[in-house]
Amino acid sequence: MGWPAPVTLAGKYATLVPLEPSHAGALAEAVGDGELWRLWYTAIPSPEGMGAEIERRLGLHAKGSMTPFTVLDAKGTPVGMTTYMNVDAAHKRVEIGSTWYAKRVQRSALNTECKLMLLGHAFDKLDCIAVEFRTHRFNLQSRAGIERLGAQLDGILRNHQRSANGALRDTAVYSITLAEWPTVRAHLAWQIEKPRA
Repeated sequence: MGWPAPVTLAGKYATLVPLEPSHAGALAEAVGDGELWRLWYTAIPSPEGMGAEIERRLGLHAKGSMTPFTVLDAKGTPVGMTTYMNVDAAHKRVEIGSTWYAKRVQRSALNTECKLMLLGHAFDKLDCIAVEFRTHRFNLQSRAGIERLGAQLDGILRNHQRSANGALRDTAVYSITLAEWPTVRAHLAWQIEKPRA
């Protein structure tokens, strides 16, 4: 079994379960909430491409470079996907990424709780020394969300990749280190429980 192994992580607002081909229909419906695949600076699957994206992620899992999850809301309905990716088992580092959520749950306690569960598992169970987050330099909503977690900007990888439309992508790289984790954990727990306006 590869590292990190598939696992189910359950919270109050969300549950993360290992991604399965049987989730394709519900995830295709979820991605339609907000037509997320139309954002030029992201690589989110269309409803028609969901099956292929699940196969791609499961293929990367088989090669040991990704552990993919389906995100369920409190009712058990699939509302998105997330992964541990760019897995570095030798140095105990992972990136939390390839994440998308249906518009209705974005900027909610669900997202914060998912990050808390993934970070907690990475640091407390997998003994990671750091967890990375990467996003397009122009994805300001994603960057703001990553910064709200307490991650620090490591830098910008200029001309890092080509986007699907051929444009060159600058990638903003953030991380949380093992030493920072106790403070970040307390901050995220507070964010989840604080009263919402």
